[in-house]
Amino acid sequence: MAAFRPAPEWRMAHWLNTPSPPSLESLRGRTVLAVAFQMLCPGCVSHGLPQAQRARAAFSPEDLAVVGLHTVFEHHEAQGTPQALAAFLHEYRIDFPVGIDAQSDQGVPQTMRAYQMQGTPTTILIDRAGRLCLQKFGHLDDLRLGAAIQSLVSEPGHSKSAASDCDEDVRPLPADGGA
Repeated sequence: MAAFRPAPEWRMAHWLNTPSPPSLESLRGRTVLAVAFQMLCPGCVSHGLPQAQRARAAFSPEDLAVVGLHTVFEHHEAQGTPQALAAFLHEYRIDFPVGIDAQSDQGVPQTMRAYQMQGTPTTILIDRAGRLCLQKFGHLDDLRLGAAIQSLVSEPGHSKSAASDCDEDVRPLPADGGA
């Protein structure tokens, strides 16, 4: 069974679709579904973002917070500005909060590096206590994601270990959170 670690805080340079930037601390008590994406990533546009929208529609906002993490690690000129992302979010009718991952000197955005993401899309599920439960690079089946979310939102107050539901997709973080 995996030992879940606290999810690293997001390191965003800018937020869209929200009056105040959400933090993991401000979302404590709710399950959090975060989808890391790039607007020029075909898998993100056809699978990751629509899946996040379906999850948001299926669960109560009191139980599930859905957040987008725009983690640009390529084609910065085409997709790296808040204006380009705002137009993209408008066209695709994405209205949940979306943060633009802060860039780093190493070329990999800071949150992407902290979570040791392999690329986009990456689905991240954080339990009510702020622990990373699931991190999956690539497509994750809707039923599997829905079952994992339901198991977490059904827990009173906090989640128990969900390793039996998603252990093959859990990528344990190192003790330092990958920073």
